[in-house]
Amino acid sequence: MMLALTVFLAGLLAVSALHKLVARERLAPVTARLAGVPVSTGVLLLALAASVEALAALALLLPPLQAGGAIAATVLWLGYAAALMRHRGRVLDCGCNLVAREKPVDTGTISSPLLLAFLAAATALAPAASWTVDMPFAALGLLALWFAAGEIHSIPNLRRVRP
Repeated sequence: MMLALTVFLAGLLAVSALHKLVARERLAPVTARLAGVPVSTGVLLLALAASVEALAALALLLPPLQAGGAIAATVLWLGYAAALMRHRGRVLDCGCNLVAREKPVDTGTISSPLLLAFLAAATALAPAASWTVDMPFAALGLLALWFAAGEIHSIPNLRRVRP
């Protein structure tokens, strides 16, 4: 199961890096806003994050580099959580989804990268496992569930309204 988790994390990092390249016009200002820097610096931070994500994804798939990739992913996701925490309660497009969507930065939004950081840290500590026939399907299933959970979390009527 740990290998399926590792491949899931690598897939998520790869999709995220590709997303940053494809939607850079939308995500550069988002990155700048989250980091509290000018848009010109946001472009650089976006490119840096995409590079780290792509390299971490590749490293997670290579057993000798797996721990390093997991550590890089952990640090990156902790950084995303810290940036989101600074904007808690604000309504913004955090760039967390594949589509432009402004929503409140709430506990669920902040806990997503924290959960990913925890899973990546667990992967860094796990011994390398061998591939099995069902492993890619388990990893793809986890990826599908992750994106589905993100879509469900973005439905406004499901959020609890405090009196």
